[in-house]
Amino acid sequence: MLGKTAGGLFWLFRFLERAENTARLVETGWRIALTRQNAAAAEWESVLNTAGLRTAYLENHEDFDGSAVINFLLRDKECPSSVRASINAARSNARMVRTALTSEVWEAVNECWMDINTLLKRPVSDRSLAETLAAIRFRSAVVRGALHGTMLRNDTFWFSRLGTFVERADNTARILDMKYYVLLPTAAFVGSSIDNTQWETILRSVSADRSYRWIKGDETNPRDIADFLILDRRLPRSLAFCYEKIEENLSRLSAEYGNEPQSLDLVRQHNARYHGRDIDLIFDEGLHEFLERSIARTGDLAQQIEADFGFYG
Repeated sequence: MLGKTAGGLFWLFRFLERAENTARLVETGWRIALTRQNAAAAEWESVLNTAGLRTAYLENHEDFDGSAVINFLLRDKECPSSVRASINAARSNARMVRTALTSEVWEAVNECWMDINTLLKRPVSDRSLAETLAAIRFRSAVVRGALHGTMLRNDTFWFSRLGTFVERADNTARILDMKYYVLLPTAAFVGSSIDNTQWETILRSVSADRSYRWIKGDETNPRDIADFLILDRRLPRSLAFCYEKIEENLSRLSAEYGNEPQSLDLVRQHNARYHGRDIDLIFDEGLHEFLERSIARTGDLAQQIEADFGFYG
């Protein structure tokens, strides 16, 4: 496969995942801001920091008003990681690699682009926010369903899945890091309704609340939440699961092309850090520091994948 085509597939599904993740981040901030009305501005600033967009936001805004942040992250065409910009970039990549996609995948991407752009033509109000976020998640899921249901399991599929899991690993680490101080609350808030709501919101932001209760029970606590979202290989959005899938797809590409890229060796090293780890040791080492390293390693891995397969060559 040409490097340009491989890169187009990789970025198509990175951008699609990014759009959904940004919507999830907005929902997380929105729900937690409702429980912290006296500190809502700080919550929205935290959301922008997590997305790496605080500086870009402040170029045209003076304060962290909830409505302004929401519309910046969902609608702003100049914001490189807004949902609107990400969906537009996903469709552009899909057009570039259209001959590598089934008609069902192309149509799903195109319908996603049309529906989301229609939804985001006007500013999103508090009344329409929940419906808008649900539509973004739904449309992303339809594209993934078309990919799984119609694509051959070959290099086209594997590059697509690489893009999904690289972006997802980055997002899960960022959401956890954003809520670091919620996971380690002050004694005054432990066990309070506000405390419990915030923990549940973190789980809901990665669609893990019901799965958590099936496995861990109804009681929520920082240790179990971090253990579930970092180390549980059954959860599709955990860091361990994402790295396992990145290694799996790179291994298939390595076998297909008859060589072992540097990125495969790199992901094996990263993946080994999640095998046999104990969440208590991660807390002892520093949860924030662990998550920062995870974000940096995911970024380095993405760059190595691009270099190994000549995405821009």
